[in-house]
Amino acid sequence: MPKKQKNKLRYGFIGAGGIAGAHLRDLVRRDDVELVAMADISEATMHRHQKQFGIDGMYGSWTEMLAKEDLHAVSVCTPNKLHEQPTIDALNAGCHVLCEKPLAHSAAAGERMLSAAKANERKLVIGFQYRYHARTQFLRQAFDAGQFGNILYARVRALRRRGIPNWGVFGRKELQGGGPLIDIGVHALEMTHYAMGSPKPTSASADMFTYLGNKPSDRIESMWKGWDHETYTVEDLAVGRIRFANGAVAHIEAAFAIHGKNEWNFELMGDAGGASWDPPQIYRDEHGHMVNKEPGWLSNEDMFKRKMNNFVEHCLYDKPTLAPGEDGLAVQRMLDALYESAEGGGREVGI
Repeated sequence: MPKKQKNKLRYGFIGAGGIAGAHLRDLVRRDDVELVAMADISEATMHRHQKQFGIDGMYGSWTEMLAKEDLHAVSVCTPNKLHEQPTIDALNAGCHVLCEKPLAHSAAAGERMLSAAKANERKLVIGFQYRYHARTQFLRQAFDAGQFGNILYARVRALRRRGIPNWGVFGRKELQGGGPLIDIGVHALEMTHYAMGSPKPTSASADMFTYLGNKPSDRIESMWKGWDHETYTVEDLAVGRIRFANGAVAHIEAAFAIHGKNEWNFELMGDAGGASWDPPQIYRDEHGHMVNKEPGWLSNEDMFKRKMNNFVEHCLYDKPTLAPGEDGLAVQRMLDALYESAEGGGREVGI
């Protein structure tokens, strides 16, 4: 039976790596959250969080933590391959779950996670912080107001000139499911999909290339030296195309390492108007002229803070979430199709 909700959210962590620290930073500021326990294979990492945030419970396995602690909610901050089982176990233990992006390593796994949430009447939210960004909200609200009309095309870019991670397991496909597309491209793709009204994806095609990450880092100029090139099995560059049921098309580029400039942006083109995320602008024809509109001011409130506050208020006070598990599944299906297409030589794959 689901645990009875209390006035204070008793919170746990499965995975204590870097992203967990971003969660903790904002949770510790709330009076209606009690930081109770965390589970990770690294005692040293947990001890650092214990010292900084005053978390008493430390466990070597999430199953032990879930069995021994009375928790209401957990953050799952593990590598992508390890999103599914901890999430399902936490939901079965009666916890609400905030799972870091992407939803899982596959859409099939994501479907099992959503089924567990439904069966246990618990909330499953995905860590899509970029949809909480003020720019994204500005463009989504413009879409809802009909400023763009019918979206025809979206252009999505998450590009690093040379930014291969030298920490974690970001270069290991068996644990992450892929490289820049599933790591950073997922952020740009999900906020684009959200801003264009979350249309249903129907097919995708992609090409992917590895040409730098599989070489020793001391031979390559980079932001971060020292990645393990011998275990690097992911793409450096992904280029893909997604079709949607409403007729819209999206083109995505994601890279850890390119001979080109760093870019983090998306653009929308509709039959009544268009937009860009950076700079945040709307392009329309008004009063017989072509007009560029931009906000005079946007909130600079941190998107991580908004994400964590929204999750807590979703759990405790039933406030709607901006990032439901269903949205995570839609994005995961797009990612799966893009990777399947690339592995099959770029053929179009149904979603």
